[in-house]
Amino acid sequence: MEKNAKIYVAGHRGMVGSAIVRELKRQGYADIITRTHRELDLCRQAEVEAFFAEEKPEYVFLAAAKVGGIVANSEALADFMYENMMLEMNVIHAAWQHGCKKLEFLGSSCIYPRLAPQPMKESCLLTSELEKTNEAYALAKISGLKYCEFLNKQYGTDYISVMPTNLYGPNDNYHPTHSHVLPALIRRFHEAKESRAASVTCWGDGSPLREFLYVDDLANLCVFLMNNYSGNETVNAGTGKELSIRELTELVAKVVGYEGEILWDTSRPNGTPRKLLDVSKAAQLGWTYRTELEDGIRLAYEDFLHNPVRAER
Repeated sequence: MEKNAKIYVAGHRGMVGSAIVRELKRQGYADIITRTHRELDLCRQAEVEAFFAEEKPEYVFLAAAKVGGIVANSEALADFMYENMMLEMNVIHAAWQHGCKKLEFLGSSCIYPRLAPQPMKESCLLTSELEKTNEAYALAKISGLKYCEFLNKQYGTDYISVMPTNLYGPNDNYHPTHSHVLPALIRRFHEAKESRAASVTCWGDGSPLREFLYVDDLANLCVFLMNNYSGNETVNAGTGKELSIRELTELVAKVVGYEGEILWDTSRPNGTPRKLLDVSKAAQLGWTYRTELEDGIRLAYEDFLHNPVRAER
C-alpha cells in the first residue's frame, strides 16, 4: 500500500477494526475512510454500493462482523448467519465492482473443524464438521473467504483472508453473557474483587485449551499481509502457544488482584476441546507476535478500567 493510498476499514469501532486504524496511523497511512453503522448499514446492498461508488477506496480491511461468545452464538444462530453473510458479501462484491486494488477479509479460527488435527493448518478447512455452538458464524466466515478465493480465480482479483485465534485487548466487549471468555473473566473477577465475593464460578471444568492473541499484534499482521502476501489460502494469525481455561482463569484473577476461590460448574458447556493454530505460514512470511499473554491481559484490564462504556454495557 502506498502511504497516500485511500484505505477503507469496515468495522472501525470494533476491537479489530479500531486496532487496524491505530496500526495504519502508526505506520503513517493518513487517508483512512470509516463509517459508523448509523452512517452506513453494511447489510444493505444499495447503501454499500453507493458508498463504494462515491469513495472508491483502493484498499479494504473487512473487520466488520456480528460477534459473541458461546451464549450469544448458540442463542442467535439465524442472526449471526444472516448479518455476517450479508455484510461481507455486500462489501466484497462492491469492492470488486468498483475496482478495489486489494481486500483483506478477517475471519476467525472457529471456521476450522471441531476435531481438526492440532495445531490447525490452513489446509484443514472443510475437512470435517464444525463446532455446533458457533456453526452459523463459522459458515458465514467460510463463505466470505471462499468468495474472495473465487473472485481471485474467476476475475484475477487480489483478495486475501486472515484467520485470527481468540483475540483480546482495547475496545473488547465486556458484556457479562455476550462476551468471549477472556473479557468475561476480566469483568467477573473485577466485580468479585470489588464486592469482596468469597468465590467465582466459571463454566465447564477448565480443561479446554485455548490460544490468545493481543489485538494490536493482529493489526500489525493485517497491515503486514496487505503489503506482503497474495494467495487464495487464508493465513492463520496466532501465537502458536496455548493454555487451559483453568490456567487462563488463574492468570486473569492474578492480574485483576482477586484472591477468592475459583469454582467450576461442570453442567455448563466447555466448547471445543482444543483450538491451536499452526502459525508457521505467517512465520515463513516473516511475521511473529510481540505481546505475551500476561502483559496483554494487564493492558486489557487497564482498558476495562478506563473505558466505562465498554465496561458497563
